[in-house]
Amino acid sequence: RAALFRNAGDGTFRDVAAAAGVQFHGWGMGTAPADYDNDGWLDLFVSAYGENVLYHNNGDGTFTDRTEPAGLAGRSGFWSGARWGDYDRDGLLDLYVTGYVKYRVLAAAGISSQYDIEQPAAINPSSFEPERNLLYRNNGDGTFSEVARQAGVAGESGRSLGAVWADFDDDGWPDLYVANDVSDNVLYRNQGDGTFRDVSHAARVADYRGAMGLAVGDWDGDEDLDIVVTHWIAQENALYSNLLSEVRASGSSTPEPLMFMDEADRHGLGQVALAFVGWGTSFVDYDNDGRQDLFVVNGSTLQRDDDERLLIPMRDHLFWNRGSTDGFYDVSSVSGEYFERAYVGRGAAIGDYDNDGDVDLFVVNHAGPGVLLRNDGGNRQHWLAVHLTGQRGNRSAIGAKLRLVAGTSIQIREIGAQGPYLSYNSPVEHFGLGSHATVDSLVIRWPSGLRQVVLGPRANQLVEITEAEEIRSFAETQQ
Repeated sequence: RAALFRNAGDGTFRDVAAAAGVQFHGWGMGTAPADYDNDGWLDLFVSAYGENVLYHNNGDGTFTDRTEPAGLAGRSGFWSGARWGDYDRDGLLDLYVTGYVKYRVLAAAGISSQYDIEQPAAINPSSFEPERNLLYRNNGDGTFSEVARQAGVAGESGRSLGAVWADFDDDGWPDLYVANDVSDNVLYRNQGDGTFRDVSHAARVADYRGAMGLAVGDWDGDEDLDIVVTHWIAQENALYSNLLSEVRASGSSTPEPLMFMDEADRHGLGQVALAFVGWGTSFVDYDNDGRQDLFVVNGSTLQRDDDERLLIPMRDHLFWNRGSTDGFYDVSSVSGEYFERAYVGRGAAIGDYDNDGDVDLFVVNHAGPGVLLRNDGGNRQHWLAVHLTGQRGNRSAIGAKLRLVAGTSIQIREIGAQGPYLSYNSPVEHFGLGSHATVDSLVIRWPSGLRQVVLGPRANQLVEITEAEEIRSFAETQQ
């Protein structure tokens, strides 16, 4: 069954799924919250093995199942990740749903219907036909139209486990990167006319390994968005550094500016992953030093020798970012007792649940309880939390790009541009500021194209910003 945990504000949570009307029963996979109808309340999409569900937030603490009237019913399959994004920039959030494989279970026998076998058996995903992906275009009247094939993002040959919307080429249009298991990953460049072009091979990100989780962020501080991909055992994780800043600096007029380089080995994320199966992952500045660190959840898909009902557990990883020259260091062993234990990890989400100025972690484990990891001490350095509300564009501000300057430190973020396995991160964007007690400037490029400048907010606070044509200064209000 599903659970919806309401934050009580005192460090505890209460399961309110029944009262809220979101008691999903079935083989649930992932969740994707967003305000799809721009009424100011976060709605909820649940992907599943079977049929997906769309819950509309009624604004009174309850939800209503709107799957059928929204046009999302009647598609049974093995659906995995889901991501909201305004790919056509009409101010309405669209939904991309990834399909895994065409796998059917006989409930009576508990075995796959594709193979005539008497005993359960583990079969490689490549043995199954891939399930295609779905793109639901928001019609603005509470309904959606499925347009993946027309847009060129159906991914007929992939076995997709996740995707992420992000403006990798910085042209104002959200591109789409899809993680495929035992199939080439795909990077779709947004053409700005409702269609996409596959640039995976030209951009050098057509990764054929078993991809699970995705993380997007500017790890090296060069003001473009990089990609981390987690993989299956005996495969290094990937760190695709975006070369967009180098292309711009060279003055190149190439019509295809997107190019990435896998620097996982060079920067400490490659060989350390060989003994693990990686899943959920996120960039997270856990120590507020202004550099994006990395959290990776691990867990096997193979059975234990001593109990075939259970899978082999694995330790998770926390990597500290020492900068673009030194790369990442595995600091798991000094980051708390949790990292000394082994779990069968899958999903992961980040956010500051206790509002104390540092980012906490939540992990979903297979056949085990979830784990909430409270960050203690990450707030020793300064920070700024930013929550955006769109007006001309989508209310969730998904796709908005932020550029923060504090002294010599420059950081960029994109709202919604994270792809942890079957999970969603907090909509509040968290910036570590190190020793800087004040932010010089925060420039927001909204999905509508509007550029907004915010000057001088002091550190160690949550700033609420609503889309507007203004230069907002905190200098007078903070004196």
